[in-house]
Amino acid sequence: MNDAPTTEQTMSQLRALGIRLSIDDFGTGYSSLSSLQRFPVDTLKIDQSFRSAMQAERESCAIVGTIVALGQNRGLQVVAEGVETLSQLEMLRSIGCAAAQGYFFSKPVPADAVKTFVDLNQSQVVHVGA
Repeated sequence: MNDAPTTEQTMSQLRALGIRLSIDDFGTGYSSLSSLQRFPVDTLKIDQSFRSAMQAERESCAIVGTIVALGQNRGLQVVAEGVETLSQLEMLRSIGCAAAQGYFFSKPVPADAVKTFVDLNQSQVVHVGA
């Protein structure tokens, strides 16, 4: 990120190859509104620190809602990180977040076990927006 023109060029080349790009931990560190304008991304991943504070702080809920709306307005997928409970998932649903990841769904799975995991859990797929 220290060399934004090179980063932008590399990301554009990757995207031209069909690789989808995400901004991880959106709202913290290097992820900013200017990165949304500059870099060709497909997905915003909301940092779990915002999501984890949603139930206790109206301010965090407003931030998550704003990120969801921003992503939707820009035609991006928005993923909430670190979802651990059904109540967190329901809160995300209520503000229109269409995707989530976290221990509520599964702990990390080794790469060589992903296919088996998916096959075994097909009937348990939860669609956040449903």
